[in-house]
Amino acid sequence: MTTTVIDGLPIPQRYGAILTIALGITVSVLDGAIANVALPTIAQDLHASPASSIWIVNAYQLAITISLLSLSSLGEIFGYRCIYMIGLVLFSFTSLACAMSDSLMTLTVARVLQGFGAACIMSVNVALVRIIYPQRFLGRGMGINALIVAVSSAAGPTVAAAILSFANWPWLFAINLPIGLIAFCMGLKFLPGNSSKATGRKFDFISSIMNALTFGLLISAISGYAQGLDHRLILGEMVALVVIGWFFIRRQLTKSSPLLPVDLLRIPIFTMSICTSMCSFAAQMLAFVSLPFFLQNTLGLDAVSTGLLLTPWPLATMVMAPISGRLVERFHPGILGGVGLVVFSIGLYSLALLPEHPSHLNIIWRMIVCGAGFGLFQSPNNHTIVSSAPRSRSGGASGMLGTARLLGQTTGAAMVALMFNLFSASGTHASLILAGTLALAGAVVSMLRMTQKLVEQQKA
Repeated sequence: MTTTVIDGLPIPQRYGAILTIALGITVSVLDGAIANVALPTIAQDLHASPASSIWIVNAYQLAITISLLSLSSLGEIFGYRCIYMIGLVLFSFTSLACAMSDSLMTLTVARVLQGFGAACIMSVNVALVRIIYPQRFLGRGMGINALIVAVSSAAGPTVAAAILSFANWPWLFAINLPIGLIAFCMGLKFLPGNSSKATGRKFDFISSIMNALTFGLLISAISGYAQGLDHRLILGEMVALVVIGWFFIRRQLTKSSPLLPVDLLRIPIFTMSICTSMCSFAAQMLAFVSLPFFLQNTLGLDAVSTGLLLTPWPLATMVMAPISGRLVERFHPGILGGVGLVVFSIGLYSLALLPEHPSHLNIIWRMIVCGAGFGLFQSPNNHTIVSSAPRSRSGGASGMLGTARLLGQTTGAAMVALMFNLFSASGTHASLILAGTLALAGAVVSMLRMTQKLVEQQKA
């Protein structure tokens, strides 16, 4: 029996659905970075050491990473709208719990639960975009979505600095409650259901546990090595990772709709696009974590000035992402992504070559180049990831896109710690050189996608 696929939503509903997606993804992505600026203040207020306060950030990222693919699988079974709405409710009320926390333990637990809510939102947002937009406008939809993710991810320091300039740290979390509830009410009215759900398919709990252990151990090992933890502990984690990961992949190869989308990874253009996504976000994180050290420690700027000097990057991305979303309707995404990553690498290398005492203008134009290149790359790349997967596997593609972003960001942040351990005073310079090299490597892979035939997978 053939299922009729509705090609996008009618105009009034489409705009409401876009706004709903935008609100949810903005607060969930933003909260991954917004707490960084306030960590010293939070640690002092909760009488926690700087080292232990890192868990306020890590707990959130870890919860998202270990659950993203499982939740995207649940979206394919029960409906993307259902998972998204549950995520909005969970994220909103756990944000309130974060704001009311009176100890490091309660805040960390609240952040874990908040991370699961964010994972619900992130795991299916791209799959919902594919349903919301007609196929001919999917590039524009992915452009807007890439814009929201990239700007929210990069604007964390700026937004945090703005809130902290007139309010204390609990408001960083409390502000999510009204936004989340507005998005939930809009979602009830505008968000569409799946055109076809995975009927008869059961959720694979064993794979879900193995997935959480595999990605959890991977992130723990990368972060531990970068921070110089005991090598025996890291070795133990790596051995456990290899053993569990091997059995996990073996199990996925026997499934028709696997949790880890090995079926999609067999599609060359999908795999190459995932690799370029990881490279781009690792490069972005290398720059965004290392640059504040240069701006504050070397140039002597305060947190607010640092946030403002970083702002041209997300602003340039904001301008370029929708433009590249339209260009993908006319040009091969491989060449658009390749050109974008080359421009991105030029911006990163130019930041590495900053003079000892640069003017603000000298910093700003380099930030604009980075943001423009990053925005030019993201929309075509995300469009390729989603459109190369069958519609019935949109959840898997969406989850893998989010996982690639998080793994790239986690690896990038860990590599900053490694660069500072290896090169000490010139850690920012080394991080930027490495970031530019990663962006160039991603550009090469992106250009190679031009040898692959673009096929829009419409089969369920």
